Formats: sequence, structure tokens, C-alpha cells
Amino acid sequence: MPRQSAAVYRRRRLVLFVALLVLLTVIGVGVWLLIAQPWAQGADKPKPTASSGETPTPTGEGTASPTAVPSPDETPGVTACAAKDIVVAAVADADSYEPGVLPKLSISLTNNGSADCTLDVGSATQKFTVASGDDVWWRSTDCQENPSSMVATLTAGATVVSKEPVVWDRTRSSVETCAQENRPRAPGGGASYHVSVEIGGFPAAETKQILLF
Repeated sequence: MPRQSAAVYRRRRLVLFVALLVLLTVIGVGVWLLIAQPWAQGADKPKPTASSGETPTPTGEGTASPTAVPSPDETPGVTACAAKDIVVAAVADADSYEPGVLPKLSISLTNNGSADCTLDVGSATQKFTVASGDDVWWRSTDCQENPSSMVATLTAGATVVSKEPVVWDRTRSSVETCAQENRPRAPGGGASYHVSVEIGGFPAAETKQILLF
């Protein structure tokens, strides 16, 4: 057989190399399609869920800000307090007072009912009276300034006490002498006085005794 030229051998090797390269390329693409599966990338994937050691961050939560005391119309289902459920009592900051010490008087209010109820506890509905026997010495309403209303919801079974006490200046009051500085002063020396209170139309069943020295 005649010998082929070197050029023919080079062409044959080049064709063989190209064929081998194409075969390797086809095999590589097939393997990549099998592993990567790019057609599945647009499919829905399950959403990750929190593990037992993770706590989801709450949204829309916050600390409630203080609100005004609601009126009966703003508290559906809460009715006005009934006299049978309300216990009112007079409170004093001491049982006896040395000369020159002024009694500070407050009101205790208890809802003995089984349900919350509403009551006007504003200064316009509060009344303090100090008497010695049948002699009334002082009424908080005689010289009261700017009385106001405040409807509050009393929780069932709860007892509340007015925060700002009313101070008795140990003098005799009257609507005609509010501006006077020389009103008659209540005798001391261990004299006994009784404080009665009323709030929201409900009077206290008993008085609170105090002694002035």
C-alpha cells in the first residue's frame, strides 16, 4: 500500500480530537442537567419554619398607652354602681393631731359587687363634714373651688382610696367666710370630732373619729 502523507495523518488526528471534544461536551452537559435541574428553580418551594429553639418576632404589638377614664357610654356592658354594692368610708392620716397639725382626710371606696361598675368620683360628688356632736364645724363644699366630675370604673371586689387628701384647717367654715383669715378655730385639748364622707351620692355608713390637741 502506498504510504499516506503526513498531512493526511494530521487531518485524521484533528478530526478525531474534535469528535472526542464534542463527545466530552455532550457528556458534561448531560451530567449538569441531571444534577442542577434548572427547570425546577421556578417551582414553589416550601417556606422555612421556625425551629423549636426560635421565637417568631411579633408584629403590631406594643405597649398600651394610658387612656382617659371611660364613661359608661364608652364601656359596653358596665353598668352604674348600685348602693347595695358600694361601701364608703372616711379615712384620716392619723387618729389624733398635735397643736398646729392639720388633718388630711380621704375617702375609701369598695365595690362589693360581683361585676365592675361605674361611678362619678370627681370632686363635685365628694363631701366631707367635720362635726363635734351635733355641732357641724366644717364642710368641704362650703368653700370648694372648681368642682369637677370624673366617671371611673370600679373593679369588682376592689378597694380604692382617693389620692389627693382634703385638708381641714381646723376652723369653722361657712360660705360667707371663705376669704376670712380669722375664722373661729376648733378647740383642741383632746376634743373629739367625727368625720363623715359622701361620694357619688353614696354616704359612708359610719364616721371616723379624730382627736385634736
